[in-house]
Amino acid sequence: MTKKEIYEQKTEEILNPMVEKHGFELVDVEYVKEGGNWYLRAYIDKPGGITVDDCEVISRELSDKLDEKDFVEEAYILEVSSPGLGRPLKKEKDFARSLGEEVEVRTYRAVNRQKEFTGILKAYDKDSITIELENEEKMTFARTDIALVRLAFDF
Repeated sequence: MTKKEIYEQKTEEILNPMVEKHGFELVDVEYVKEGGNWYLRAYIDKPGGITVDDCEVISRELSDKLDEKDFVEEAYILEVSSPGLGRPLKKEKDFARSLGEEVEVRTYRAVNRQKEFTGILKAYDKDSITIELENEEKMTFARTDIALVRLAFDF
């Protein structure tokens, strides 16, 4: 397990009881380097959406607990936020919740000369996902070929 994975897993273990206590859902945790800074990000949600106050409550509790446990070696910036409109689907529960919803799929390599597909999520398992395109054609993608799956949104 990489240092990144260890930090994310330990943070999830700390966060789960906190978000459950407040009736929230832990969507994801990521530890990434951007522009020379490390960020530890937690994405939380609840029915009807997360507020700034919700994020602040979790951020304060998490910050205190992270200071106490002190397992992240590098200096980092802690962020707690909503997953946003273009929420990525990563976990089993994300796919289950999104069955029948419109999703965007981005692949690492071109398939039929394109890398981005939009369609209704029809099926998924640990190895693949299937979407139905506008023309009612179904496409199945191996999970190893997928760079990103997220909820589609129209403006």
